[in-house]
Amino acid sequence: MPKQLLQGNQAIAMAAESAGLKFFAGYPITPASEIIHEMVNKRHIRVLQMEDEIASINAIIGASLAGLKTMTATSGPGFSLMQESIGMAHMMEVPIVIVNVQRVGPSTGMPTLPAQGDVIQCIHGSHGDYFPIVFYPNSVAELYQYTIMAFNAAEESLSPVILLSDGYISHLYETITPSGDFEIKVRSRSPLGSGNRHFTGLSHEDSLPKTSDVDNYRRLITRLQEKQQSVAQRYNYYEYLECSKDTDTLLISYGGLSRAAYYFKNDFSLYRPIRMFPVVEEIRSIASRYKRILVMEMNTGQYAHEIERILHRNIENIPILGGRIDLTEMKQKIKQKMNE
Repeated sequence: MPKQLLQGNQAIAMAAESAGLKFFAGYPITPASEIIHEMVNKRHIRVLQMEDEIASINAIIGASLAGLKTMTATSGPGFSLMQESIGMAHMMEVPIVIVNVQRVGPSTGMPTLPAQGDVIQCIHGSHGDYFPIVFYPNSVAELYQYTIMAFNAAEESLSPVILLSDGYISHLYETITPSGDFEIKVRSRSPLGSGNRHFTGLSHEDSLPKTSDVDNYRRLITRLQEKQQSVAQRYNYYEYLECSKDTDTLLISYGGLSRAAYYFKNDFSLYRPIRMFPVVEEIRSIASRYKRILVMEMNTGQYAHEIERILHRNIENIPILGGRIDLTEMKQKIKQKMNE
């Protein structure tokens, strides 16, 4: 395909079409609205503008059960509204893709400015235990690539897969070559519509709800967790840039902010998670080489706390808040942290 100048949200829509998307339901919200704008111009995608985000997520669950690849797109407030149904889709094992273009919150916040405040909500937003696969690119080309990967992972895992973006990279324009070389997982109707399968949010075994069988519930959760981890291992994406000079510090950053973090590659080694969850196992061996680990993110430490939990060691957080990505501020905060 020829090179194209695309906005990030346009790349998401184009990639979804390439991945086989057939049904999109959503509600316009800054900074994700361009996605639904693009979708209405796609000839082979059915599009519904719903009355709200709760209706949107339930619509794509139903369409997926009917055999279509489905997607919705939103930002933080809408993502919050979707949480109960996201949990239901995990319990029912329904493949869907949810795009969350993050902005400053909580609540209405600052709608036009980027943030990374929905990271932990991706894995703990709904109640109960569930184990989502979450991707977070940092360029227009990667938005295209990992939208396709999100659809593939959803088909393989029979679960909701979340593609995180932010107001910076989704509104960024870059020249990319949309590739047709990615393998596309074909929808198999058999897991969704054959036999006597019973779709329910209740704890269940095969086609039968089991609401008071503790041993069955434990088997169910174990199976779901092992399935998600197995599929996730086929999408083991991250970027690691080892510093050319000796350094005892590893700087972790992701999404739009990580583009600015590349400035520090001559001072520190850099690690950028792309598959945010489950956290890539390689971080353990990479982190073991460094005395200090800094996590710079556009929140008050959501991923830093997760890395600390996994590594069982002290992690230093550098919060970049309020939707402003300013290299001078980043330099000052890192210098201050290094002098503590």
